[in-house]
Amino acid sequence: MSIPVIAIILSLLSLAYAIFLITQILKKNSGTQKMQEIAAAIEEGAMAFIHREYKTIAIFAIIIFLIIGFSLGSKGKFNIGYLTAISFLVGAILSALAGYIGMRTAVKSNVRTTHGAKESLQEALSIAVKGGSVSGLSIAGLGLLGLSGLYYIYTKKLGIPVETTMQILVGLGFGASLVCLFARVAGGIYTKAADVGADLVGKVEAGIPEDDPRNPAVIADNVGDNVGDCAGMAADLFETYIVTSIAAMLIGVSLNEQVGENAVVLPLIIGAISIIASIIATFFIKVGKNQNIMKALYKGITVNALLSAIGFFFAVKYLFSGDLYIFLATLIGLAVTGLIFMATEYYTSTQFGPVRRIAKASETGAGTNIIIGLGEGMLSVVPILAIIVLAIIFAYIFGERSMLENGVYGIAIASVSMLSMAGMIVTLDSYGPITDNAGGIAEMAELPESVRKITDALDAVGNTTKAVTKGFAIGSAALAAVVLMQAYKEELVKYVTTGFSFDLTNPAVLVGLFIGSVLPFIFSSVCMTSVGKAANTIVEEVRRQFREIAGIMEGKAKPDYAACVDIVTKAALKQMIVPGIIAVLTPILVGFIFGPLALAGLLVGVIVSGFGLAVFMSNTGGAWDNAKKYIEGGEHGGKGSAAHKAAVTGDTVGDPFKDTAGPALNALIKVINTVALIIAPLIATIKGIF
Repeated sequence: MSIPVIAIILSLLSLAYAIFLITQILKKNSGTQKMQEIAAAIEEGAMAFIHREYKTIAIFAIIIFLIIGFSLGSKGKFNIGYLTAISFLVGAILSALAGYIGMRTAVKSNVRTTHGAKESLQEALSIAVKGGSVSGLSIAGLGLLGLSGLYYIYTKKLGIPVETTMQILVGLGFGASLVCLFARVAGGIYTKAADVGADLVGKVEAGIPEDDPRNPAVIADNVGDNVGDCAGMAADLFETYIVTSIAAMLIGVSLNEQVGENAVVLPLIIGAISIIASIIATFFIKVGKNQNIMKALYKGITVNALLSAIGFFFAVKYLFSGDLYIFLATLIGLAVTGLIFMATEYYTSTQFGPVRRIAKASETGAGTNIIIGLGEGMLSVVPILAIIVLAIIFAYIFGERSMLENGVYGIAIASVSMLSMAGMIVTLDSYGPITDNAGGIAEMAELPESVRKITDALDAVGNTTKAVTKGFAIGSAALAAVVLMQAYKEELVKYVTTGFSFDLTNPAVLVGLFIGSVLPFIFSSVCMTSVGKAANTIVEEVRRQFREIAGIMEGKAKPDYAACVDIVTKAALKQMIVPGIIAVLTPILVGFIFGPLALAGLLVGVIVSGFGLAVFMSNTGGAWDNAKKYIEGGEHGGKGSAAHKAAVTGDTVGDPFKDTAGPALNALIKVINTVALIIAPLIATIKGIF
């Protein structure tokens, strides 16, 4: 049985197990009538948003499908444009499906997690983890199915050469990238506009608690947790997994003379092994006698990594005669996952110095809270950058010393190994919004304090898991981008007979570098401004309802939740278009105007600048959020104190940092690199204006 077929079978197993988990979740009790009504309002808002979002994305997808189909043309007897366009459509559909499944499951799991908290911490944790696992296993299964399925069809059924097949499969990555970009941007704008609006008027002005049913924006806020973290992260890691595997397989094509097809299919078997490891690892996520939730979740990651490492050893032994250096490259990817988790947790968890220093600074006002937060966030870039640099160095050395004698392939395999953990990582990420919603439902349904105590404990851990999984997504995007850039160079070399020299004294390269380095700032500015505009409309609407609807504050009148949901939905979908256009058109314009060397410079600039900015924004926002949570736990005066109000302001500033602009930069980096790969044959011989 060939490796692509094995990968297809195991991807279907992953999806089958996800379906089984869904049936288990739906059997759980969904609580009282009031709990069900609140959960139904959240579900209705979330599904309405994703349906409208996908309709908007579909318009862009159809246009791009036609452009790809007609512009790339044929190669020999194969219509490259037509097949690439089909691959693009498959990638877009699978990415959208991954997000849809994750969102749908999350909104079914939240209320059941709340009810589970009535029974025990373990029951609530089990439901939340199962809900997250559906999303994680769906992403891993759909990603591997799309990649291995199309590879098998093109190479084995249609007889297309492997090299040509890999060029065609770049379209699969671009389809996933397009959906990821819009999902990240639109979801991020939605969730933070609703959150900021709800906090500014509810907490700061009216002085009511978070998730208070009197707040008209509370349902929109809970909806936002799902559209931002569930659908957004699902599309993000689905896309990263796809494009990283494709880039690694593209580099593997150049090694065909040495090891045949083995270097090309290794990413497929790595993904298949990790799926099995992820399924097994979910059974180990249980709280022990000490009731440590974070330890239970980390136990799942550890088991996943250990089982994957064992599987990778045997895969390398089978494909490369047990080459130790290729196996060590796979271990680099697993190690990077753990190290990034530790570094991110240090800067964003309430257990460590950075968050506590920000909380302490809140005693003297919002200004010092923000100043210290920015300082800690800037410093947090250093360890993450060091981890990525060391990973590149060691993976390159292992690749060079392997039988393949290719350092870049070593980096590629380390990246694929890291992304093979995507199933478990998304499980932890989706756990966050599920438990956040569970806490909101408990608050709005006025459940006993004992229930809220459990949901608060789950939610507190969820804040940390959301932060560390964002760190993983950013780090994996950086490694993926390095591999994608090398794949871009490999493509150019096929068409440029005079050679490809990346010379920093070349004005085209310098122009590309400067454009690329400023692009993440432009992109982030657009995202941040969009959140501000949308949040402003929510603030005005909440104030209007407090002013005009008599009896809201006394709990005698029900707010118009639907109005806030509708406002923020329209704003998010409208504001997501400009960032999407920037990401797709910039590499095309630079490539055709300044030439392939300028585009190479653009890729370097975007990777370096975008990576640092993404880490800074994500960690800073996470630290501000948890500094607020730390104070709400009773430190520095607790809820309602001056320090708490200052921390709420810091958290409000950090919201679009960590949930909109920061995560969206991952998509920007990968979309630009993927577009560069697609247009490489078209711009390879363009001289540009220099």
